[in-house]
Amino acid sequence: MTGTAFTMFDTAIGSCGIAWGEHGVVGVQLPESSPSATRARLARRFPGAPHASPPPEITAAIDAITVLLAGQRTDLDRVGLDLSGVPLFDASVYAVARTIPPGATLTYGSIADRIGAPGAAREVGEALGRNPFPLIVPCHRVIAAGGKLGGFSANGGAATKRRLLAIERARASSGPDLFDTSDDAG
Repeated sequence: MTGTAFTMFDTAIGSCGIAWGEHGVVGVQLPESSPSATRARLARRFPGAPHASPPPEITAAIDAITVLLAGQRTDLDRVGLDLSGVPLFDASVYAVARTIPPGATLTYGSIADRIGAPGAAREVGEALGRNPFPLIVPCHRVIAAGGKLGGFSANGGAATKRRLLAIERARASSGPDLFDTSDDAG
């Protein structure tokens, strides 16, 4: 792969997009209000990137995302990400978030503790708000302390987060068996 390119693909929750470069995925776009709005968002995020047919490794990522959004278990941790433009703190947050399996959650505070930054729950939330790889870096699986849902920066906000969690059968009202709420920092 050379240069940055993108493609659009249909899922159970709407039209998504993915952009890639020679070192892996550089971005995922969750659905906007319409497919044209999703495409326009990708064009703003990756100016000059052409729409292209994805190479095999990106096709595999698209297939896995589509399966996940259809409510089936799949593993996205093998999808290669290009983290070259991602700050080190954010990359460490994303690495921990990628370990959260479908149907489970962690709190912002738990992630802060795991990266060796206790008390940095707010900063973890900010890093997840900048996540260029939603679903591959499952920021929707990170919740606030006490089982509260917390924010979500994608189109639809917390409702989209709740929907993604419901697809994965990790409903925010299901109780502590699905949530790591062992800390009060997040």
